[in-house]
Amino acid sequence: MRFGLFGSAQADGGNLGAGIGQGFHDYIDFNVEAESLGYHSTFLVEHHFTGWSQVSATLSLLTYLAAHTKTMRLGTAVMVLPWHNPVLLAEQAATLDVLSGGRLDFGIGKGYRHSEFTGFCLPSEEAEERFEEGLGIILKAWTTEGRFSHHGKFWNFENIVVEPTAAQRPRPAIWMAAGSEPSIRKVATRGFNLLLDQFAGPDLIKQRIELFRSELKAVGRSNNPMEVCVARDLYIANDRKDRADAIERLNAMRQRTIDVSKAPNQSGGSHILAYAKSGAPDVSSTLIGTTEEIYYKLLALNEAGAEYVILSVLGGSRQSLRQFAYEIIPEFSSDRGVGRRKQLSLV
Repeated sequence: MRFGLFGSAQADGGNLGAGIGQGFHDYIDFNVEAESLGYHSTFLVEHHFTGWSQVSATLSLLTYLAAHTKTMRLGTAVMVLPWHNPVLLAEQAATLDVLSGGRLDFGIGKGYRHSEFTGFCLPSEEAEERFEEGLGIILKAWTTEGRFSHHGKFWNFENIVVEPTAAQRPRPAIWMAAGSEPSIRKVATRGFNLLLDQFAGPDLIKQRIELFRSELKAVGRSNNPMEVCVARDLYIANDRKDRADAIERLNAMRQRTIDVSKAPNQSGGSHILAYAKSGAPDVSSTLIGTTEEIYYKLLALNEAGAEYVILSVLGGSRQSLRQFAYEIIPEFSSDRGVGRRKQLSLV
């Protein structure tokens, strides 16, 4: 199995909110250490207007991280295309790819937070159309030789050449968050990689991975298990009270997210809202507990077909980051054999 990171930070490190636990500089140091510990990648969110200084300039922060790392893949999870001028976004992302030596993983989405749509004065009903048009322009910008023009519903560009050229050819890998059958089919047919959320349990993850694989086969794409990654919240607890406190912090963070995401009288939605019909999503799928508990949860994910997991380390816990690297990652390394059952000591 392969492991990376997934998370956020906030600008004011002296006034940290529930569950975030890292200022921008702490986030950089955390990821530099993660690279030295063998973590493969880091995926960073994009959000706006939260009131708790959550990451908004995602590519800027990743560019700074690129200068402090050498091998770690630098992912966005996700850039919300409806918010952005697609040509400027294509240029900025390509610049990061060049400066990092081709380490960009470009995760994209159409947005789900009510507070962001209202803040940008964009109707949420336009999200799909804006996403599709913006994505088409970005793909054209990265793959067209020479100049091109575009005249669409939301964007118009005349005789432009998008520079710089990305380091990865023909383009950086594109990751797309999906959960429903139509959206998973769309990811497969477009040649993109699949991001699966941190809320679904192993049974649902298995269904989604099997659907993705069948769609890959139908369109003639080969199956690469490293082109599917599953997000999970992580915290290695010292004892039962520590575990309960961590879950309480996670629920507080999730509730705060729901509060800024949900429109008045809205029922359901995408991402966290799809799992929050009655309160916060269930925590049974999280990797919160002892190393033994986490090991068996990962084993269940692996048996469901997941071979790439990105971890949101609760509170930016260095202890959890290190302990996971030292005690759990080796149990899923190829030289030891996936699923090798070892007697792990309780924390």
